[in-house]
Order: sequence, then C-alpha cells, then structure tokens
Amino acid sequence: MTTGGGAGMSVDERVSVVPAFKPELASCNLGTINWGIFAIAEKYKEFKYEWEKVMIELTKGYIFQNSFLDLMKMTSIMAENGTKPELEVYDVGHLYNCAFLLQKGFLKPPVYLQFVTGILGGIQSTPYDLMALHTTADRLFGAGNYRWSVIGAGRQQFPMCTMGLLLGGNVRVGMEDNLYVAKNVLAKNNAELVAKMVGIMRQFDLQPATPAEAREMLSL
Repeated sequence: MTTGGGAGMSVDERVSVVPAFKPELASCNLGTINWGIFAIAEKYKEFKYEWEKVMIELTKGYIFQNSFLDLMKMTSIMAENGTKPELEVYDVGHLYNCAFLLQKGFLKPPVYLQFVTGILGGIQSTPYDLMALHTTADRLFGAGNYRWSVIGAGRQQFPMCTMGLLLGGNVRVGMEDNLYVAKNVLAKNNAELVAKMVGIMRQFDLQPATPAEAREMLSL
C-alpha cells in the first residue's frame, strides 16, 4: 500500500491509509526530491486528453516533499498500527536519512529498502548507481540488518531487476514503473511482467519466494 499519495495531498492524507487498513507493508519515501516526468511531453505531438500535456508539464515545478518531520510522523503511525515501512530510496542521501531514523528509534532493523532508479530528480538506472546504493547500504546497516529490492523505471525495468538479482537483492516489476513487456510491445497486465521476470530468475536457477517465505524474510 502506498503513502505516496498525489500532488497537493498533505502528509496526514497520505498516511491515513495506514490506520484505516493496517496493512502488513506500506511505502514510505525517505526524502524530498524534484520529481519530473515533463520530458515525456516532448515525445508526443498529440495527446488523447487535453489535461495530459498540462499535467505532465506541471512536474517541471513539482517537489515531492518528505521532510524529516514528515518521516517521523509516517514511521510513528506505521509502528502504532503494526505496519512495516517499505522505504523508498531515490538517492544515496536517503540511505543516510534511514540511518538517522534508525539511530533515533523511528525504525527498527531489519529495514526493507526499495531502490527506485530512473526517475528524473533521483538516481538513475545504471549499474554504477545501483552499486552505489548497494554498497552504501552495506556500510551503513550491515548485511543482516536490511533487505532490499530494486525498481528500474521504463525500459530499464528488466535490466536493473536482473542486476539486482545477481547482487542478492529482490525485484519489483509492474505497470506503475513500465508499460512494456518487450520493445514496442505493451504489457496486457501486471501478470505478464511478473511472468517475464520469473522466467529471467529461473534462467539463473533462482526461485521466487512464497508469501510465507516473503513474510519471514521481511520480519512481518
């Protein structure tokens, strides 16, 4: 479940889903970033709806706020409701924010980190960037004190997830991050993307976790 919310929503509105539904796991973004998708508008001459181009270009001035006060509030509400934060890491500095929250008791190990790559305003989808996140997390938390997963936005979804597997991490695929199952082939649904990723895993003799195994890995 997400606490990312939408443009214009307050932190209280974003986190309200946690006490309402008490999910086992909910996203928690670890820092403020510029968040832009406006470059997409340059690729299209026509839009299906008038609001699409306007909304996309508005992100030139959009700041995705996640202040320390916001993080303290969200993690406290999650702790009160038995919800584990899936900590969204858009850049290396967010890992240091996580270390601070651990030190102050707002988070408990093992933390679950989601490395989000390829968003304009955050770290990009390259092997060098993923290694920077992975090695920094190892230094800050130690191998036994965190679990991690990786997202690659757009066409980098499968390359970044494959690299994550080989580094010992977990993966996230789905249509929120990428609409294509192959070059110029739109995915019919999330299941198609999951099936492709599972096929890649099995090429390396890896198997997806069962729900019970995942709960144990994440200390839910």
